[in-house]
Amino acid sequence: MSQLENISTPPVITIDGPAGSGKGTIAKQVAQQLGWHILDSGALYRLTALAALQSNIAIDDIATLSHIAENLDVVFKPDSIYLEGKEVTLAIRQEACGNIASKIAAIAEVRAALLQRQRNFQQAPGLIADGRDMGTVVFPNASTKIYLTATVEERAKRRLNQLKQNKISASLPHLIKEIQTRDARDMNRQSAPLKAADDALIIDSSDMSIEQVVKSVLQVCQ
Repeated sequence: MSQLENISTPPVITIDGPAGSGKGTIAKQVAQQLGWHILDSGALYRLTALAALQSNIAIDDIATLSHIAENLDVVFKPDSIYLEGKEVTLAIRQEACGNIASKIAAIAEVRAALLQRQRNFQQAPGLIADGRDMGTVVFPNASTKIYLTATVEERAKRRLNQLKQNKISASLPHLIKEIQTRDARDMNRQSAPLKAADDALIIDSSDMSIEQVVKSVLQVCQ
């Protein structure tokens, strides 16, 4: 019997890392192979950002932003996300939305409003949770913790390809600058800064294929 099977509560595998490191792709594939649930925590912050943009809420209106985060009318489906009944799968992946989400994520009150909602995703048979503080704050007792990273240049290239696939225009130099800015903001914020958990396995995927990373994560799980 594996270590995961000995845990009475549903096991959690956390995959943290900076923007463009491939957390979402890896988490989705690992979840599919294990037959587990998945939590894209970044989507919750992007949804909060989109809702704020749609309602013209200022970034310094902390009370309203926290209320929005706590009461998001959102539905997650395998390949789509709905906010207040409207599909926003591509809308929340726009760079403008991502930048606002990064700023909102630095607000302690917003993070607190989303904390329990994220923990509620822990259901049988298990959960793959990707984000920036999954292993350090949201699921500190997770059975397996991964910190996925890559060079800034490689992450920017991946983001560019992703945006092109979704028919969203962007330039590589601009994306490199945006990722560097977001890294600095995420790593230096006072509330739940981006960092590897002390007991996390750090994987640098700069020169690895998706399949190789997935295999590495699955090996750690077993």
